[in-house]
Amino acid sequence: MTQPVKSLVIAGGGTAGWMCAAILSHYLPKTIRVQLIESEQIGTIGVGESTVPPFLELIRRLGIDEQEFVRETQGSFKLGIRFKNWRRKGEEYYHPFGHIGGHIDGQDFYQHWLRARDLGDDTPLQIYAPATEMARHHKFMLPFKAPRTPIASASFALHVDASLVAKYLRRFAEARGVTRHEGMIGKVDQDARGFISALELTDGRRIDGDLFLDCTGFRALLIEKALGVGYIDWSQELLCDRAIAVQTENINDPHPYTYAEAQGSGWRWRIPLQHRAGNGYVYSSRHISDEEAIQTLLSQVEGRPVTKPMVVPFKTGMRTEIWAKNCVSVGLASGFIEPLESTAIHLIYRSMDFLLRYFPGADCDPNLSREFNLRMGSDYTEIKDFVVLHYCLTQRDDTPFWRDVQAAPVTQSLREKIALFAENGALREGVDELFRAPSWQSVMDGMGVKPRRHNPLVDRVPEADLRATLAAVRQQLPAFVATLPSHGEFLRTHCPAAEVKVPA
Repeated sequence: MTQPVKSLVIAGGGTAGWMCAAILSHYLPKTIRVQLIESEQIGTIGVGESTVPPFLELIRRLGIDEQEFVRETQGSFKLGIRFKNWRRKGEEYYHPFGHIGGHIDGQDFYQHWLRARDLGDDTPLQIYAPATEMARHHKFMLPFKAPRTPIASASFALHVDASLVAKYLRRFAEARGVTRHEGMIGKVDQDARGFISALELTDGRRIDGDLFLDCTGFRALLIEKALGVGYIDWSQELLCDRAIAVQTENINDPHPYTYAEAQGSGWRWRIPLQHRAGNGYVYSSRHISDEEAIQTLLSQVEGRPVTKPMVVPFKTGMRTEIWAKNCVSVGLASGFIEPLESTAIHLIYRSMDFLLRYFPGADCDPNLSREFNLRMGSDYTEIKDFVVLHYCLTQRDDTPFWRDVQAAPVTQSLREKIALFAENGALREGVDELFRAPSWQSVMDGMGVKPRRHNPLVDRVPEADLRATLAAVRQQLPAFVATLPSHGEFLRTHCPAAEVKVPA
């Protein structure tokens, strides 16, 4: 009989390390000791400050008060993503969270919208999306606080300060027994099987463990440097390989969406928190220099910069094994996909969800790690394909970057998915995927994929009834949204963050 895991060691802090510590300290029995090693000398990347709706589910499962969390992390609310200049310059579209319209006669709203289009109704799809309507007008209300209203089917996520999230989760985890060790990892000890047996710090301390989590970021000290696990390179499909990040003062109330505007050699983001905004430019170093990228970003940001621009090189891809032997890589150590759909934090808690599901004994049975790697690999591939979707459908050819984007390879599975959708709006959906039908429909529509026809299953609804139903939504949704508080008003009333003093 295998021995149980008695000691779990997390290498690295930051958002990844402390999120793992918080989750494990909440769910694991107290008989398993959880320790975390981090050094104040190593900074946090902090590029990803935007989340997706499942993040709120995690907060609730941990028993964290949402209002307190928003206040403590300078948080603001996110109803979706606003994309500009992606298909063509001058065009924009939204990827909203939650439903679009509602089921009619048991069938998906999108098919009814397609039928209305075939009948001559040219009303845009997003007119029926409550999250988009709120986002456009900078309005906000918690959808679950407005049942039986036109916005009840919307969803939302958060914009957060990543460094404050790490501090909050550190307090949470330490209050539940996690032990923190300050120090730099100098050596990784391994036994005869190649399993990691201990981490030696540069001051001579030795931290023994049965199971190790590699949260050391792009350095990947355990999974790559010690265990030699390889990397699947997706940089041919996604050409961007660097990012510039800078924080600025807010000059207006924060908008309730992430802003992603395509640029000549990539795209820039704006993520507004309560008292500052995160800005960045994700770009291809083959098409623009760091200096040019910094100048481009600084020429477009709103508000005074309060930090120096930080350059972050990256390689898009994932580990060939995210869990190898007795080491599970998490966050940047396990892979990276550019933050176009705000999935970095999501992948951290997904890895903990699967680790708890397949939690091993001290021998780390390979059947468990094999299943873990299969499930996490599927998650990474799904997200990668969804991000590629934003690029591969572009009609832009105005710069060398966009011409190279058009020539970039697209996987057979994604080509088939696009072709299937282009026929009658059908989607090939997998098991437990992050991006559901409304997400694919929104991006496909925004990038110009118009299905040739609708599914005849929706034809059983009388045309007059369909027209009346759609007309009612078009009237009721904006009328209700107009009564809501602005996003800024909602934050100031319900979860105001403390003022942050920024350097003069």
